[in-house]
Amino acid sequence: MDKRELQTYDVVGIGFGPSNLSLAIALEESPEPVSAAFFERQASLSWHRAMLVPTAKMQVSFLKDLVTFRNPVSRFSFVSYLHEVGRLPRFVNNSDFFPTRREFHDYLEWAESKLTRRVNYGSEVTGMRLLRSGPEDHVELEIRDPGGPRLVTARNVVISTGLVPRMPAGIERDGFTWHSSEFLHRFRAFDRRKLRRVAVVGAGQSAAEIVRFLYDALPEASISAIMPSYGYSIADNTPFANQVFDPAAVDDFYQGSSRSKDAIWHYHRNTNYSVVDDEVIRGLYQRAYDDEVSKCERLSFVNLARVVDVKRVDDDTRVTVHSLATETSCDLDVDVLVCATGYDPMEPADVLGELAEYVVHDGDGRYRVERDYRLVTPDLDCGIYLQGGIEHTHGLTSSLLSNIAVRSGEIASSILARRVPVPGNGVHV
Repeated sequence: MDKRELQTYDVVGIGFGPSNLSLAIALEESPEPVSAAFFERQASLSWHRAMLVPTAKMQVSFLKDLVTFRNPVSRFSFVSYLHEVGRLPRFVNNSDFFPTRREFHDYLEWAESKLTRRVNYGSEVTGMRLLRSGPEDHVELEIRDPGGPRLVTARNVVISTGLVPRMPAGIERDGFTWHSSEFLHRFRAFDRRKLRRVAVVGAGQSAAEIVRFLYDALPEASISAIMPSYGYSIADNTPFANQVFDPAAVDDFYQGSSRSKDAIWHYHRNTNYSVVDDEVIRGLYQRAYDDEVSKCERLSFVNLARVVDVKRVDDDTRVTVHSLATETSCDLDVDVLVCATGYDPMEPADVLGELAEYVVHDGDGRYRVERDYRLVTPDLDCGIYLQGGIEHTHGLTSSLLSNIAVRSGEIASSILARRVPVPGNGVHV
């Protein structure tokens, strides 16, 4: 193992999406210097890049950017971005709190460009182990990057490896069966002349946006939307419901009983999960209605149904659809099936390696997590923090953009507050 740059960082971040980008900014703006390095296995910053369809909009206000709720005067805010690129007056004139995903992704890249010295792309953390060779614990991380394998050590580790695409049970991805996370890449590479029949399975925002995009982009194609309900359910983005995304709501959830946690999930999951914005729903319904009027019905909805099998038959992708209403199945032949079936939470065990044995679990076998997003590890001095995979302790906002600025600020503050005195050298974090 190459031990070049065997340096001890105050913080090492695993993954560099919006969450750890926000953390990097919080550390940059820290009142005290903090040495930090972030390792991302992708070649560049990418946040749902394959879902940046032209009409897709953010579902959170531009004020819920990387920094504003933590530091309203930060030079990394969305408003600062608009000012620097010369679009602030036009954005304001647009009278819209919700930018497109394309523009928000451009904002993320703009912020990241100011922090490139902290980020190592094409670098994957392949293992972690505990080092106890001095007055405090350290984590040794094995890194595989373009320069070859190497080791770095850290006093604190922040894991933010993102969500994992989820497919319907028993269905595998291939050149004709896609997950929404790869949609635009697959679509652009596919011969559009061979896209005459496309099915999209899913009932959430991504599914509806893909259906709308395909209908508009392929005027000669028929589009089938397969979903387990009668239709798309509207997202509750009313002011009272949106309070579940307020920073204070994290305390309510964290301090609540199991019963109260279940109640919050029950009453407020329709703010984010398997729901669609009103204007997207109405737009799709209008398209289907216009089809009926013109007697050219290109858009069809296969309701109360789920996909149970997919296979290639000659030049077709044969999708077996099971009706939840009649308990019968039928086959639908298409050219491509798109599965907008969501994501599974980040699984920290995949990167914790040997450190997993030091983590305390609750009665249901889940990780116990402190309020500051630090794993409960009584036998370790070093801090292991999670940005994601902790919905059971911190609620709906634990991996969402809504609370990203405050969450990253709390992690940064926790790291500073847990500094260890070093005789003759002051302190280090």
